Amino acid sequence: MTTVPTSEQPAPQILAEEPDPKRWVALSIIAIAQLMIVVDGSIVNIALPSAQKALHISNADRQWVVTAYTLAFGGLLLLGGRIADYVGRKRIFVIGLLGFAAASAVGGLAVDSAMLFGARALQGMFAALMAPAALSLLTVTFTDPEERAKAFGVYGAIAGGGLAIGLILGGILTEFASWRWCLLVNVPIGIVTSLAAFRVVHESKAEGDTHYDLPGAITVTAGLTSLVYGMTKAGTDGWGSTTALAFLVAAAVLLVVFVLIERRTPHPLLPLRVVTERNRAGAFLTSLIIGAALFGLFLFLTYYLQGTRHYSALRSGLAFLPLSVGIVASAAGASFLLTRLPPRLIMAIGTILTGLGLLWFTQIGVHTSYVAHILPSEILMSMGLGLVFVPISSVGLFGIDDRDAGVASALVNATQQVGGSIGTALLNTIAASALSSYLASHLGKGHHIASVVTSITAKADVHSYTTAFSVSAGFVALALIVTLVLINARTEDVPSEGAIGL
Repeated sequence: MTTVPTSEQPAPQILAEEPDPKRWVALSIIAIAQLMIVVDGSIVNIALPSAQKALHISNADRQWVVTAYTLAFGGLLLLGGRIADYVGRKRIFVIGLLGFAAASAVGGLAVDSAMLFGARALQGMFAALMAPAALSLLTVTFTDPEERAKAFGVYGAIAGGGLAIGLILGGILTEFASWRWCLLVNVPIGIVTSLAAFRVVHESKAEGDTHYDLPGAITVTAGLTSLVYGMTKAGTDGWGSTTALAFLVAAAVLLVVFVLIERRTPHPLLPLRVVTERNRAGAFLTSLIIGAALFGLFLFLTYYLQGTRHYSALRSGLAFLPLSVGIVASAAGASFLLTRLPPRLIMAIGTILTGLGLLWFTQIGVHTSYVAHILPSEILMSMGLGLVFVPISSVGLFGIDDRDAGVASALVNATQQVGGSIGTALLNTIAASALSSYLASHLGKGHHIASVVTSITAKADVHSYTTAFSVSAGFVALALIVTLVLINARTEDVPSEGAIGL
């Protein structure tokens, strides 16, 4: 579930007396672009086991297929919104579309892991340009409040359904064509959509200061990348290794420098006043933690279904559907509850249900029944996640000034993407360590028969996944504590519409 920004400042209104006659066509173009971004997350998860095997990617490095994208997307999202506002939203939207398509082509044609990781990072960079430009274009294209509400409703529905579409499409393409087509499919869609946008969508810009906080963007992205790489090296070399410690220390230094830059620059990428209010801080921190737990779930459950249970890619995608559909349904219920109950109560219930679902996942085995274990876990988690995501988006806008509304909305998405990056790297490292420990303690003397080794290896894989799920449940417990301690906003204090969430 993600959230995209409008801009750091309120978007200007179109001055034309008559509404844009092509506005509904423009909506369809913008919706397709947003669908590409949303689908890309789930479609790649389903294709990841096949891509890892084809490109001989190690277990320690496989998480970069996910984190290279989320780091670039989350780290550059705020900067992307400002660039779109001041360079031109249509121009940046088209550039983002074409760049995303080109990066997808590089990834689909990758001959080794480095090429794939680089392509995924480029996808994230161009998505960070495209996503905020798309939402800003909706804002300035639909000036009538009633029509704008309908447009955002369509946009939100597309975003919400994109997860399920990606799961099914990823399974179909991986099983009947190749994992490469999970990336290559973006190429024709991106080209056609960009040509249509060039002809239909009107250009718009924000007036005023056009300074960009490039030092802030560089230091925060470099710091987060160093943090993830340090965790990855800890998985292969140990937490006490010189390389791992060097990157972790560098990450700490870079992130401190980022905060110092934001305190002193007159045009901060992230005005610190946005995150110092307790309710908003609680929302952003909860988003970060839940993102860490959720991204790890998708990664390890995919490997469990395809590697241990030997599901096909398509069957694996279908197995995830109750989770994605349930989140959308639960989010609709949360929107209704948000006008009647305090957001802290809704979020607390949501985190408890999510944690229970993750704990249920820790009970899986090599021959676990989908109906008895996986489906109930997905239902619990989907109910919980919808109840968490909607209040987070609203509380993230609690008491915010108009000038900061865009950056606050963007930060809900950015924190979730960054949390997903950090969580995926950390959980992958923990899972790899659990796998090694299990194999070392069980593959002793006398275990030389192939069938016995295969059985122990399968159990070791499951042990690594359940260990990751246990840590994810711990993340959710931490999110519950943050919610109860920091969030005290009343029902009438938060905007019921929240940010635009996926």
